[in-house]
Amino acid sequence: MSQLPTARKAAKSAALTVLLSAGLAATLGAAHAEDAPKMKDPADPFAWLEDVEGSRSLDWVRAQNAKTEAALTTTPQFRQLEGDIREILDSNAKIPGVEKIGTYYYNFWKDAQHQRGLWRRTTLDEYRKPEPQWETVLDLDALNAAENEKWVWHGAQCLKPAQPGGAYERCLISLSRGGSDADVTREFDLSSKSWVKDGFYRPEAKGGLGWIDRDRVYVYTDFGKDSMTPSGYPRIVKEWKRGTSLAAATQVYAGQADDMYIAAFHDDTRGFERDFVSRTLAFYNDELYLRGSDGTLAKIDAPNSANKSVHKEWLLLELRDPYEAGGRTYPSGSLIATKFDDFMAGKRDFTVLFAPTERTSLSGYAWTHNHLVLNVLEDVKNRISVLTPAAGEWKREPFVGAPTIGTVSVAPVDAEEGDAVWMTATDYLTPTTLAIADIGQQPEVLKTNPVFFDGSRNVVEQHFATSKDGTRVPYFLVKPKGLKLDGSAPTLLYGYGGFEISLTPGYSGSVGKGWLEKGGVYAVANIRGGGEYGPRWHQAALKANRHKAYEDFAAVAQDLIAKKVTSAKHLGVQGGSNGGLLTGNMLTQYPDLFGAVVVQVPLLDMKRYSHLLAGASWMAEYGDPDTTDWEFIRTFSPYHLFDPAKRYPPVIFMTSTKDDRVHPGHARKMAAKMLEAGKDVTYYENIEGGHGGSANNAQAAHMSALAYTFLWEKLK
Repeated sequence: MSQLPTARKAAKSAALTVLLSAGLAATLGAAHAEDAPKMKDPADPFAWLEDVEGSRSLDWVRAQNAKTEAALTTTPQFRQLEGDIREILDSNAKIPGVEKIGTYYYNFWKDAQHQRGLWRRTTLDEYRKPEPQWETVLDLDALNAAENEKWVWHGAQCLKPAQPGGAYERCLISLSRGGSDADVTREFDLSSKSWVKDGFYRPEAKGGLGWIDRDRVYVYTDFGKDSMTPSGYPRIVKEWKRGTSLAAATQVYAGQADDMYIAAFHDDTRGFERDFVSRTLAFYNDELYLRGSDGTLAKIDAPNSANKSVHKEWLLLELRDPYEAGGRTYPSGSLIATKFDDFMAGKRDFTVLFAPTERTSLSGYAWTHNHLVLNVLEDVKNRISVLTPAAGEWKREPFVGAPTIGTVSVAPVDAEEGDAVWMTATDYLTPTTLAIADIGQQPEVLKTNPVFFDGSRNVVEQHFATSKDGTRVPYFLVKPKGLKLDGSAPTLLYGYGGFEISLTPGYSGSVGKGWLEKGGVYAVANIRGGGEYGPRWHQAALKANRHKAYEDFAAVAQDLIAKKVTSAKHLGVQGGSNGGLLTGNMLTQYPDLFGAVVVQVPLLDMKRYSHLLAGASWMAEYGDPDTTDWEFIRTFSPYHLFDPAKRYPPVIFMTSTKDDRVHPGHARKMAAKMLEAGKDVTYYENIEGGHGGSANNAQAAHMSALAYTFLWEKLK
């Protein structure tokens, strides 16, 4: 379904952005000053650090940054590592991922000469070449110079031509100042490669703008008083006509005051054009409405917890809870399908496309013109198959040419034009490859990432640890071949464990150059709270059961120590965002297991989190600290678990001033609290980058080098 992402999809995408940019790199965050002073805890002596842009707060940040720079960045080794990582990030040999828009293939690209990036395009014939010729469409560095801005690319949505074969002419481009979630949207003319004078323009806010047709858009944004939810997202969506003011836009739908996110979108699939309104009440709780030509809304009466998608004549439901319909019960984790029009008419006859087992879960699915490609995880390994719609059971075949090891993903080249797909494959030691294939034919490899580090001396293994309650927890281990098991290897354990996000193997030049090439061991834990085994794996660590995610992670650490891969003084942990909450709990609850801790863009003050920026949107994950939920939330709130009398391993907190998702006050206050108690604390706050990382490759390289240098010095 051609659509703007719902809040749930956007949030999962955002979380993945953090994960992918984190690896071993720094995942950073920040906030808006106007949100900081609200509802501070007067009993908290460090509450003043929630004032994001306040002079006192920033003076403290600058002082801490100066200490960190002096301690970590002055050696030749640091400068060499930073340079190596920067060279990897700037490499012109990286795979330029593309999106087909009309007859062109578009790519957004950053390198040493284009730090903020180029939006460019080429043809498929050119793209097949080792060095394609690219046509620049928009140069962000030149735009920033002309407008005296620091724009960061947030993407483009281009209007499908009214007639088949017509040219794409107009796009809505989103740009963020410094990488924050809040952005602006501007109308762009592809033919003249220029901004449309008096075109559609959405002022800076969290939200979006999406095409209906050439002269109408859906807009969901900050319209003023009471138009945003407690999570800081749009509560109202409107239809806006060209040539009229934003204030004159017609309201389509208004959510309730305590909803999370309201949006609308137009499905432009030819022959199946439809309009939808999405109401997200909370994570894992949303409603979808079909909007009629007269503006009336008809609810798609599927469970709120199910992921709902419409493609041509089909409605697909990805179930997070058991669903009773048509005299049958479909288990949680299933993917079921029915005819959309039949469902809206009251029929409830479904075909099961996927049913989970104890070892499998649905990783994702993608439509081509005639087929549905299923991606299943089996013990965190991808298995790809092809389904063809039919009456009753759909035809099922293996995907020809899919690798049997590593992480594999498949996406359509153009779902309306044919059955060609992109296939990417990667693992921890094998550079990513990009292939193109027609369903049923052997894939043709078009691009391969360079070898950024020497992985020939390493091997990848999968192990299983036993958690406190007996649960079998998988983890991946990347280690030198023939590693001497004497407990001396510097080892870095990475994890996330939240929001149903799965951690699967992937090639990272930064991880390889910054850690593996030095002889370090790298481990990734697939703990509960994630999505590796579907909704049940996620739900097992929600709210009052959050401790199970931390017990799983500790069990992996203990398994590494028991196997004598490493020992506590040589074992470090790293995580960002929800993973920062994870490593914050490792710091405070399991300090004797680790020799160093990296806490990035974290949630740490779980009493305050729901009052800071987007925090209210995560109460379905953690609970509401303003209710009796606090009795269990306090058991995983690192800010409150800290005991000045205890011994803690060295820790570095890393965040960003421009994150308007997870408030930097979490990291600031925790660092200040520990510093006051005389603990070994390092702190660094990047100014740009937003929650997902850095604004450019130079910042990303610097943050990565800081994390690696800190870890290696503490663990070697």
